[in-house]
Amino acid sequence: MLYVLLPDALWLLAMTGAPREMVVPWTRVGLSEPTPVADAVREDRLVWVAGMEDMAHRYPRTSLVLPYAFTLAAAPIRDNGVILGGLVLLWPGSHSPQLSDSERQAIDVGCRRLGRLLRHADEGDLRPPEEPRMLQPPSPGARHLPAEAKELAAFIARLPGGACALDVNGRFTLVTPEAADLLGVDPAGLLGALAWEALPWMDVPEVEDRYRSAVVSEQPVAFTALRPPDSWLSFELYPDPSGISVRIAPTAPSDWLSPGGPMFPSTGPEVAKPAAAGPGRASTLYHLMHLAATLTEAVGVQDVVAQAADQLMPALGASAMALMAVEEGRLRMLGHRGYSTTLMDRFDNLPLTTDTPAARVTANCAAQFFNSFEDLRLTYSDAVHMDDKASWAFLPLLASGRAIGSLVLAFDRPRHFPPAERAVLTALAGLVGQAIERARLYDTQHAVARQLQAALLPRHLPTVPGLQVAARYRPADRGVEVGGDFYDLIRLDDTTVAAVIGDVQGHDIDAAALMGQVRTAMHGYATVEASLDDVLARTNRLLIDLDADRFASCLYVHLDLADQTAFLASAGHPPAVLRHPDGRTEVLRPPPGLLLGIENQTHYLAIEFPMPPGCVLVLYTDGLIEQPGVDPDDATTALATLVAHTDPGDLDAMADTLIRHSPEPHDDVALLLIRSTQTAE
Repeated sequence: MLYVLLPDALWLLAMTGAPREMVVPWTRVGLSEPTPVADAVREDRLVWVAGMEDMAHRYPRTSLVLPYAFTLAAAPIRDNGVILGGLVLLWPGSHSPQLSDSERQAIDVGCRRLGRLLRHADEGDLRPPEEPRMLQPPSPGARHLPAEAKELAAFIARLPGGACALDVNGRFTLVTPEAADLLGVDPAGLLGALAWEALPWMDVPEVEDRYRSAVVSEQPVAFTALRPPDSWLSFELYPDPSGISVRIAPTAPSDWLSPGGPMFPSTGPEVAKPAAAGPGRASTLYHLMHLAATLTEAVGVQDVVAQAADQLMPALGASAMALMAVEEGRLRMLGHRGYSTTLMDRFDNLPLTTDTPAARVTANCAAQFFNSFEDLRLTYSDAVHMDDKASWAFLPLLASGRAIGSLVLAFDRPRHFPPAERAVLTALAGLVGQAIERARLYDTQHAVARQLQAALLPRHLPTVPGLQVAARYRPADRGVEVGGDFYDLIRLDDTTVAAVIGDVQGHDIDAAALMGQVRTAMHGYATVEASLDDVLARTNRLLIDLDADRFASCLYVHLDLADQTAFLASAGHPPAVLRHPDGRTEVLRPPPGLLLGIENQTHYLAIEFPMPPGCVLVLYTDGLIEQPGVDPDDATTALATLVAHTDPGDLDAMADTLIRHSPEPHDDVALLLIRSTQTAE
């Protein structure tokens, strides 16, 4: 599978060796999604998955949809150091759990060649493909001469039972007369057709699942199926990269259900019964499971919109989708794909009493399906054909026993919605509705938490002659948690200021509230002319008296602009970085003091350092540098190097650069930059 990296995600450009239906959930992959190709591209490394257990452990969502024996490699595609896409390769389960050196070398060479091709294609304004290009796998066999072909046909005819061949997409490429007779169809009607479409009695999950297993694992598979009304047939599937050879023979169920069957004694084949009403295709069921797993990981409403569009539209063949939710008696547009914003704006904020399909299915909690616009006009005589779509499904989003909105799926061609498909679509809308309800609750909590966080941090830092300052706060990337990171700049008199940065333990409302108390206390202690030791010691005792059962780290700086000197004390906080006017950087490590809130009688020692004009002092919390597997001292050194190579003339740009180069935002970050510009008078 070949992916191209476009601004919003990885898009599947081309593939071979498997049916497109099997990879529908991964036609568009976000870089943050837990998939091998996303990890490979995001982390710029080769990802190797050694088998089923390894896949289930590291990528459970992928394992849920492809529960078969195979190994997988995913690698980034780059050119001149720029990542342009990703490559995914699958091997059968018989492959060694280790990737050989020669295979690694071949992947590396192939990715370099693909990188040059993608670079050339990108110069022509590469766009997301509507459908991935399906490439035919190379045939492993040699061409046969006419005489050999006759002998081969005679050989097949002499074998008992029937035989047929399928390509990797499940379409018949060869059918012997004996096989057609056993299947009860004309051979000409089978060639080029999908097995489960040409033979409705094989349209059951067991049959497609066995076929998918054979394609992915490249291991022989067997099952029995009942051809109505009472003819039992055995099927033996022998796959290779180019397709599947199938042997068909009449059988009795007891011959295969008893232990120790004739061909596959270790596992025994599965028995496929005729399709019942309701969703039957294995791919549909797997897509349903994958969507459910995906939506459980969605956080906010826009996450749900994106995941629903990514999964539903390719799986169902829809060309457009819209999600609406009820707010104060109106339908508000949450998001859409495949429709223009101009068109969607016309349907945004419509009253629930409006006689439109989306409003009616929400009000009545009942889905509506229209095979064509003429069909829709039978119910809505005043409807105007505003889009270029040919058929529609309007589905209520149900959660907690009520409709909270509607889901619209549109298709480019007229489409009949049989009862089984209507049941699947209704179930899918139910999953989306539950996810939307959770996401809206999250968004509300998230907004309240962020407002609290913003209220507890300084709205504006004071203007101090002789100083330039810049501050940043970046929240963590997931969850409604608020952090305890804080900063402050306190003007003490005309020539002295205090700077504070700290981190209260925890990521919740209590941590944020305690952070506000600590910052306020330090501000008060600093303004009564207390020394560094007194400010930290008093704050420490306050934290203990509050009995919050939490601790905090802190750096406290006292700057004397007249003397161009500064004093720095630490309560268990990461060291500061000082950039000298000549570009040199220095890591400032005061004597380590205990964290605030641990022991009542604690003293904090300070160091003195010069702060002439042109110096930049960098104060930060641990989220700016910490990442798993990296030594904190090494991370601090890397930060100092970055500070040395960053232009100090624009502190705002410098702050943005430091934030941009920090690790992924799994923790919140506070950053305070202070630059001495001249001697205060």
